[in-house]
Amino acid sequence: MLDGYLARIGLTHRPDSSPEGLAELQRAHRMAIGFENFDVMLGRAIRLDLASVWAKLGARRGGYCFEHNALFGAMVEHLGLPNRPLLARVWLGLGGPDSPDAALAPPLVHTLRLVRIGDETWLADAGFGGSYVPPLPLVDGARAETPDGARHRLVRREAAGDGSPPDGLGDWLIERIGPATATDGRTVTSDAWAPQYSFALTAVAPLDLELGNWWASTRPETRFTQACRASIVLPDGFASLNGTRLSRHVGGTGEVIDLTNAEDWRAALADLFQVELSRDEVARLDLF
Repeated sequence: MLDGYLARIGLTHRPDSSPEGLAELQRAHRMAIGFENFDVMLGRAIRLDLASVWAKLGARRGGYCFEHNALFGAMVEHLGLPNRPLLARVWLGLGGPDSPDAALAPPLVHTLRLVRIGDETWLADAGFGGSYVPPLPLVDGARAETPDGARHRLVRREAAGDGSPPDGLGDWLIERIGPATATDGRTVTSDAWAPQYSFALTAVAPLDLELGNWWASTRPETRFTQACRASIVLPDGFASLNGTRLSRHVGGTGEVIDLTNAEDWRAALADLFQVELSRDEVARLDLF
């Protein structure tokens, strides 16, 4: 499967088992396989076994975090890098775990990977649809930049004053500062650090992933059951789709286009997001 996967993401060589190799693999993955929730909107079950995930993402389809990082984690393992899943709370559009909004904490329905590279521990995420989060070492204050003009940092959270453990919302927080147009629209400012997601290093069992996947794909109020969503990383930017509204950040400039008919929507999906749906599937989404 590794050779087929590398071909799917456009790599003609096997990346090194190094931080640079991990970053190369994750970026190639995110540029070739779209983030999308169309099976959820079509009423189809989301399966997380590797065979099912590969059958879908290995073709001209994408998926959301549980699917992307199941495949990515397996391929990273094939490169000789042990890794395991983590669960996270996504704070986009909210104030973050250290704000008054934390009383309404989002659920643990995002997953990423904790990767071991030699004596170092790294975070990798090929399935975050809100923006592009690059691999980061598990070090308080670690920073990285991405070609879309954003900066990212990893913060170790501490309880205020008394030295007690964090509040259950995650010991770590990934933040981003950069163009709001290089996100899926939930980031509204470009001049302040915005929380992306918080997480702990707690062991995650397969049933934990199944539960998060079931909640995200079936509960009526979730982001993935309310509207069609897609995103993809571009060479120097980012593109997202929310219903019929297409947002694109390229070369430092953002634009928003409202797609007005099914054929244009389907063409944009295939050409930009690398996702192919049949005309019947698009009609069943009832967008127009």
